[in-house]
Amino acid sequence: MVVTGWLFVFVTGLVRYLGSDLPAAEAAFIRYAFGLILVLPALFKVFRSSIPASLHISLGLRGFVHALAIIFWFYAMARIPVAEVTAIGYTSPIFVTIGAALFLGEKFKLRRVMAVLAGFVGAIVILRPGFQEVGMGQLAQLAAAPLFAISFIITKKLTGKIEPVAIVAMLSLYCPLVLAPFAFSVWVTPSMEDLFILFLTAIFATIGHVTMTKAFKCAPLTVTQPVGLLQLVWASLLGLLVFNEALDPWVLLGGGIIVVAATYISHREAVASRREITPPAPATKV
Repeated sequence: MVVTGWLFVFVTGLVRYLGSDLPAAEAAFIRYAFGLILVLPALFKVFRSSIPASLHISLGLRGFVHALAIIFWFYAMARIPVAEVTAIGYTSPIFVTIGAALFLGEKFKLRRVMAVLAGFVGAIVILRPGFQEVGMGQLAQLAAAPLFAISFIITKKLTGKIEPVAIVAMLSLYCPLVLAPFAFSVWVTPSMEDLFILFLTAIFATIGHVTMTKAFKCAPLTVTQPVGLLQLVWASLLGLLVFNEALDPWVLLGGGIIVVAATYISHREAVASRREITPPAPATKV
């Protein structure tokens, strides 16, 4: 999970470095096009197996929602500090908890309600509406978080019906298909440097998903979750040392509140059911 955190921070740093040179939809499309190439061997195996036609609706819906989330995430990364994007992104497990209660029939007990409320308090501390201007970057990341949560909930429902490898491979297929119309409507000819950065982004993100999966296999959620949350520390250091972004104490305080809420939810769910209910924040990344 430590390696996973580093890899996803590398992804964040590369997208931050790319900035707004390319429209968010185009950058996301190119990243997933490279990702599709990387998973082609797995995709060929999926096509040899039989996936019921009815499941393609859910897979396509997940691809659509996830693609929209990726566009918002790329947009936010180009406009607000790395630590702030990471901290707001930790609200995704909070949205998953709400969605699981509304759509999966999971019980919404008082401790979950309190943890969810604490998570949203953390988001308010970060944004501080009324005390600072809430820009489009913050709003974009806030929009991305529940969309990533919906993507995870759909995935959770699919895991009992098809193999996880097939779910990942089909996401890599559907995402670029969904992103293509958005990308070509705002297309700007990318430079070789842009393409190289997005290729590295696809590599680091793909490897990150592999190491994250191995971590989940080797250790329980209560062990992997706190380690994964170190990503906020790495992101803050990256912003400070590489992009000269000042450490905002309000972002760190709000991120800490969200981290505690997300960790508590994950811990209680693991204890209550001995299976994963709420995802670690890295599970909702690109």
